Amino acid sequence: MSTAGVVIVGAGQAGFQVAASLREVGFADPITLLGDEGLPYQRPPLSKAYLAGKTDAAGLCLRPPSYFVEHRITHRSGVTATAIDRGKRRVALSDGSALAYDHLVLATGARNRSLPVPGANLAGVHQLRTLADADALRAARDRANAIAIIGAGFIGLEFAGICAGSGIPVTVIEAADRPMARAVSPETARFFTNAHTRAGIRLAFGAGVSALEGKDGRVAEVQLADRSSIAADLVLVGIGVIPNEDLAEAAGLAVGDGIHTDAVLATSDPGISAVGDCACVPSRFAAGQPVRIESVQNAVDQARCLAARLTGRPTSYAAVPWFWSDQGPHKLQIAGLTRPDDVSVLRPSATGLSVFRFRAGDLTGVETVDRAADHMAARRILGLGLRLSPEQAADATCDLKALATAR
Repeated sequence: MSTAGVVIVGAGQAGFQVAASLREVGFADPITLLGDEGLPYQRPPLSKAYLAGKTDAAGLCLRPPSYFVEHRITHRSGVTATAIDRGKRRVALSDGSALAYDHLVLATGARNRSLPVPGANLAGVHQLRTLADADALRAARDRANAIAIIGAGFIGLEFAGICAGSGIPVTVIEAADRPMARAVSPETARFFTNAHTRAGIRLAFGAGVSALEGKDGRVAEVQLADRSSIAADLVLVGIGVIPNEDLAEAAGLAVGDGIHTDAVLATSDPGISAVGDCACVPSRFAAGQPVRIESVQNAVDQARCLAARLTGRPTSYAAVPWFWSDQGPHKLQIAGLTRPDDVSVLRPSATGLSVFRFRAGDLTGVETVDRAADHMAARRILGLGLRLSPEQAADATCDLKALATAR
């Protein structure tokens, strides 16, 4: 490559990992990492350990400032890319400058979906995506009298679990008929419904939000579609995210629920790649169909795959997708990609829960609660494409670890 090197737009987990992995495999040309915040940091702990007070901001940083100097990574904070000139291979920046690139990496992530109802902009209404969001939410929680969480996804339920037992009424409002409806099986959803209810959290399913009502400019209650209301002076909105594909779309790249890439993470322009939450990539765990996956695992593994290609060792992205969520005292872990109509097989257990999901007799994914050994075995079985029958999954005497390490 020439002296322009690699420019990475986005300094989250994926963008940082591309830079780090390039240096790890011996890439010597310049690397520039652009981000609109400060030092790259971990986002998953924001709704877990950070809000729970178990770690501080320093503990979130992926690397100290010295790392970027020692590894010759130019980290430009507080600046974003505003346009891509593909012909000249230049990126226009928000500070009025421009950068040339030999290869451009889009790691632009995703943004929170806004609540499309009246009152959504009242004081006391929060979202959680950044460290600043987490600081504001933590301060609001400490002075709240009643909390409403709109959306029973990972973020909402993790925050609910942190707030449980505080003496503050907590209500989770969800339009679907169960929590995490798009992510987990009915069996896992039922486990967490019971666990959160036992913890004193009120769960309102099948409930649409029509408006947020305020008093003196602050939120005071959540109005539901059935005309009932829930008192709340703190509202957390967690209704999903939208991939940041606008920059790519304006540059004429193929997009649609993310920036489309091929199996080696190249976009429709071979000089531009995409990784992380913004990338829509073919997956062998989705029968080769393109999928967009929001997880640290996906961000890290895609970044490493891309670094290998940019240094002459191209391989198709084929890592096993896996996820986790800490909700109250319970840890949910998921491996694989499943569909709502997959068949559930429960593995007998005195504690926790293991749900094996099958489609036409083939294992598609495994959900575990407080059963890390089953999760690790499942990841290896899925990754190696090993055969596991529904009968084996349901047999507690079947040694999953031995099966996973047999080859």
